[in-house]
Amino acid sequence: MEFESDLAFTRKDLRGTVVEPSYGGATSFMRRRYTRDLCDADVAVVGIPYDLATTNRSGARLGPRAVRSISSNLSWETAVNGWGYDPFERLSVVDFGDFGFDPGRPEGVPAELEAQASAVLDTDTAMLALGGDHFVTYPLLKACAARHGPLSLIHFDAHSDTWEDESGRIDHGTMFYHAAKQGIVDPARSIQLGMRTHNPDTHGFRVYDADWVHDHSADEVIGTIRETVGSNPCYLTFDIDCLDPSCAPGTGTPVVGGLTALQALRILRGLGGINLVGMDLVEVAPAYDVSEITALAGATLALNMLCIYAERPRKG
Repeated sequence: MEFESDLAFTRKDLRGTVVEPSYGGATSFMRRRYTRDLCDADVAVVGIPYDLATTNRSGARLGPRAVRSISSNLSWETAVNGWGYDPFERLSVVDFGDFGFDPGRPEGVPAELEAQASAVLDTDTAMLALGGDHFVTYPLLKACAARHGPLSLIHFDAHSDTWEDESGRIDHGTMFYHAAKQGIVDPARSIQLGMRTHNPDTHGFRVYDADWVHDHSADEVIGTIRETVGSNPCYLTFDIDCLDPSCAPGTGTPVVGGLTALQALRILRGLGGINLVGMDLVEVAPAYDVSEITALAGATLALNMLCIYAERPRKG
C-alpha cells in the first residue's frame, strides 16, 4: 500500500479524506490543499495571526499555527463523531493560508482584514477563520454583512464582548457593541452563550450564561438557539475560553465554570440546517496550553462548524 504525503501541497482532489501519517508532512488545516485559487472551493480556511487587541495575556497570534498542526491528529479518518458523514465528501475545502497585515500600523488592520475577507467572499466562497484574538471577528462580520445583510450572531464565550466603547477603538472586548450599534448584527436575533463575567447591559442580545447552559440539556440549548436565529443568515463565533480552563487552559483570559468540550460539541451537532454564512474559532494561545488540549479542542470545534455549514439551506 502506497501512502501519500504532504497532501497540503500534493492533494489533487479538493474533496474526500486521504490517509496521511499524522506525525509528518506539511500541516494545513485537516490536510486540505494550500491554495489561493478558490474557483472550485466551497470553504476557505483562513488564519488571522493577530493579537494586538488583547486586554490580558497575548499569544493568540500563534493560534492558527497550533490549530492547523494539531488538526493532523483528526485528519487520518472521518473523525467527526455524531454527524454520520465526512464533511469533505460534501464540501470542497481549501486552506487559504493567513491574511496579511502590517502590525506597525495597527489602526489600519481592521480595514486590511475586511478587504481580504471581502475578496474571498466575492468568489462565492465561505470562510472558516482561525484566530487570533476575538477582535478579528469584527472585520469578518462587516464583510459578511455587506454580502448577506444584518446577521444573527451565535456567540460562544466566557465574556460578552459588548462593553461600551468609543468609536474606532480596537479591543477584543467591545467589538460586538460596535457591531450591534452599526447594524452589522441584529441583537434581537442573536444569542450569546457561556458567559461568566458580568455586563449590566445586554444591548438587546439574548444572553445565556454558563450556569444556564449547565442547568439545561443540549437539546434545550439547541432549541433556544434555533428559535432565536430562525432562518436569518448566521455567523457563528466560538471563543475557546467559553470552555472551562480544565478543557482549554491555553487562552489569554480563562474563566472557571465554563462548558465542557462535550457540551459544546453536542450543541454544535444540533445546529445543522441553520443558515450559516460565516464562522470562526478564536483565542487559542498555545503558550499557555497543556499537551495541546486547547488547540485540539479548537480544531475539533472548527471541524464541526464545517459540518454545520455542509447542512446549510441551499439556494434555489
